[in-house]
Amino acid sequence: MLRDDLRKEITLVVGEKVDIKLGEPERAENGDWTTNVAFKVGNAEGIAEKLKGSKLVKEIAVKNKFINIFIKDEFLIKELDRKIEFEKKKEKVNIEFVSANPTGPLTMANGRGGFYGDVLSNILAKGGYTVTREYYINDAGNQIRLLGESIEAAEGKREEKEEYYKGKYIKELAGKSGEEAVSFLLSQIKSSLERAGIKFDVWFSEKDLREKKEPEKVLKFLEDKKLIEKKDGAVWLGDAVLIKSDGEFTYFLVDIAYHWNKFLERKFDLGINIWGPDHHGYVKRINEGIEALGVDKKRLKILITQTVRAMSKGKEVKMSKRSGNFVSMDDLLEDAGVDVVRWFFLERALSTHMDFDLDLAKEKSEKNPVYYVQYAHTRMASILANSNLEASLPSAFKHESERQLILKVLRYPELLEDISKDYQVHRLTTYAYELAQTFSAFYRDVKVIGSEREAELIYLVSNAKETLTDVLKTLGVSQPEKM
Repeated sequence: MLRDDLRKEITLVVGEKVDIKLGEPERAENGDWTTNVAFKVGNAEGIAEKLKGSKLVKEIAVKNKFINIFIKDEFLIKELDRKIEFEKKKEKVNIEFVSANPTGPLTMANGRGGFYGDVLSNILAKGGYTVTREYYINDAGNQIRLLGESIEAAEGKREEKEEYYKGKYIKELAGKSGEEAVSFLLSQIKSSLERAGIKFDVWFSEKDLREKKEPEKVLKFLEDKKLIEKKDGAVWLGDAVLIKSDGEFTYFLVDIAYHWNKFLERKFDLGINIWGPDHHGYVKRINEGIEALGVDKKRLKILITQTVRAMSKGKEVKMSKRSGNFVSMDDLLEDAGVDVVRWFFLERALSTHMDFDLDLAKEKSEKNPVYYVQYAHTRMASILANSNLEASLPSAFKHESERQLILKVLRYPELLEDISKDYQVHRLTTYAYELAQTFSAFYRDVKVIGSEREAELIYLVSNAKETLTDVLKTLGVSQPEKM
C-alpha cells in the first residue's frame, strides 16, 4: 500500500524507533497524507526539507507542526495497477454477537450488534484472519423457567407476575412448555437473521455446556488454584458468587465456563464479544473471570453497543420485550428493506446512542444515504455499459477530480487494515458515502464517453466501481446496476 511506502520514506528520515502515524487531511488542499511525527521528534521544517528528496513526494508543506505531503501522480497511477492482498494471519478469532435470549422475537435493538458483528467478521476475514461467527444460545436457566410460566399465565393456569413476558407472541405459544417454546422461538430468530443477511458458523448452546459439565470443570480448576472460597452457604470468586446458597449455578460461573471452552478447549487466539448496553457493568467481572483461568484479558475484546430509539414523526416508539411493545426485526426489515436497515445501524459508532429514523428509512431518495451511494454505483455501471473501449492505464491526470477519485480508491485497503485493528466498522459507511461524493464530483467535472481520453477515464471509473462494489458487499448491502 502507498501509505506503507510513504511511512518507509519517513522512517529513513526520523529513524526506526519513531511510531509514524499517517492520516488523511480534512481538506484536499492540505495534502494527500499528513503526519504529526514532528510533535515527537521536533524540527518539522528539517524533516520536510529532507522528505522533498523522496522519490514519492511531489510537494510538501508544514502547517502548525503537521507535515502535509502530496504524492507524485505517477505513483498514484502505478498504485492503481497494484493488486492488494492481505497476508494470511495466524490468529483464530471468535466473534460472538447478537446472542439474544430465545424468549421472544428479535427486536430492532438486536440489529445494532448483529449487523456490526457480521460486517466486522467480513472485514477481519478479508484481512486474512480465520474468523468464527458465533451465537451463544442462553437456552437454560431462569429465563427459560420464566418463559414457561409466562405461557401458563397467558393461558390462565397461573397468576400473572410483573417479570413475566407478555405480548401477542406469548399467546401464540399456548400449549408449549418452556423448552418447546425456546425451540420454536430459536427457529424464528434464525429465520429473522437469515432474512437480515446475518450469518453464523456456530450456534453454541448453554444447555449443552451444562450437560457436558463444563461449569464443574471450571470449579475444580479454580478450587485447585485456591481461588474460590465458601461463605454464607455460597461459593465465591473474589466478590462474585459462583454457586448460590441453594446450589444453583450463577450466570457468572456459566459464562466463565463458556470462555474456558472458547479459549482453552477450542483454542481461539482472540475473542470479540459484542454486548448490549445492559452488560456494561459486567465487563470488569468477566475479565476477572478469564484471568482467574490464566487467560490474558487482552485476548478478549468486549464491544458495548449503546441504546437505540425508534423514532417516527419526532416521537419515540417504545420498545420492551417483556411488555410485548416492541419493533421487531422482521417488521423493520419489511418496512424499510434490508439495505437501508443495515446501513442505518452501521453508520453510527457503537459508542454513540442512536435514534433510528423510521420515516427517513422509508425515504427512497438521495436524502437517504444508502440510496445516494447505490445511485453512484448505478451511474458507474451505466458509464461502463455505454463505452465500447477497452480501459487503459492513464498516463497522467488532467483534472483534479480525477486525482481525488483515485486517491479515495487507494484509501480503501488502508481503511480495511485500520478497522481490523480498531473495530470501528462505521468508518466503512463513511468511506462509501465519501467515495460516492468524490465520484459525483468527477462525473460533474469530467466528460468520459466521447472524450479523447475515454479509455483512460474508463479505467478510473472501472476502479471506482470495483471498489464501491466491494465496499457494499462487505457491508452486506446490494450493488444495483440499475435503479
